[in-house]
Amino acid sequence: MTLDSHHHFWRYNEADYGWIPPAWGPIRRDFLPADLAQEIATAGVDGVITVQARQSLVETEWILALAADHGFIRGVVGWVPLVDPAIGEHLDRLGAHPKLRALRHVLQGESDEYLQRADFNYGITELTRRGLVYDLLILERQLPAAIALVDRHPEQVFILDHIAKPRIADGLLEPWAKNIRELARRPNVACKLSGMVTEADIATWTPAQLQPYFEVVLAAFGPNRLLFGSDWPVCLAGVTYARWKQTVAASLSALSAAEQAAVMGENAARLYRL
Repeated sequence: MTLDSHHHFWRYNEADYGWIPPAWGPIRRDFLPADLAQEIATAGVDGVITVQARQSLVETEWILALAADHGFIRGVVGWVPLVDPAIGEHLDRLGAHPKLRALRHVLQGESDEYLQRADFNYGITELTRRGLVYDLLILERQLPAAIALVDRHPEQVFILDHIAKPRIADGLLEPWAKNIRELARRPNVACKLSGMVTEADIATWTPAQLQPYFEVVLAAFGPNRLLFGSDWPVCLAGVTYARWKQTVAASLSALSAAEQAAVMGENAARLYRL
């Protein structure tokens, strides 16, 4: 079983998706389930986890509706206002949908102080009470703040998106690698092998350039806490869906067949409780 632990859908408009630069013109259009169904059929992927791309309850409801209509969408990482005093009510309402498996706030756009906020941390405790995962979207410079956040919630499952966006284009491993190893010491944290090409030079990247970063997270988290993710359609700015899957698979070639199967799907099924 191969599961893609990270992808998005959207109906494109510049106001909602202003974070997509003009240079990534090919992805400034709609991407819907029919588009992804073709991609995963060609690449040999059995199912996917849909992740929020806008911080909106309306979008969360929309992707949950898509998940209800398309069996290959196995789970949803939605968004709710974690700092809202009514967070419990939001979660009770949305949590009635069986495919809501996790929540995410775009922390890469926040200050380190946001991760320390009492209301934000209270929102995380509400996820813990309900057995929902928290997807951790940060930049590499935010790793120390993320470690402090995780330490406040030892019972919460966290899944780190995009290996914390290291500075691949600059060829820098440190201090990212040191902080990744420290974060990985927390057994309640896993990590997605996703979003790496768009942190490199999308026109000139090579698998060899990415390999040191693969090696760091594999050594830090081990094969039981890593998840394959495409970051489609964002990845299309620099790599096709099929080529990214092949790149990840090649990076795991030294692992046993059972370990490779874990990274390519079984870990996602277990951690998101699909």
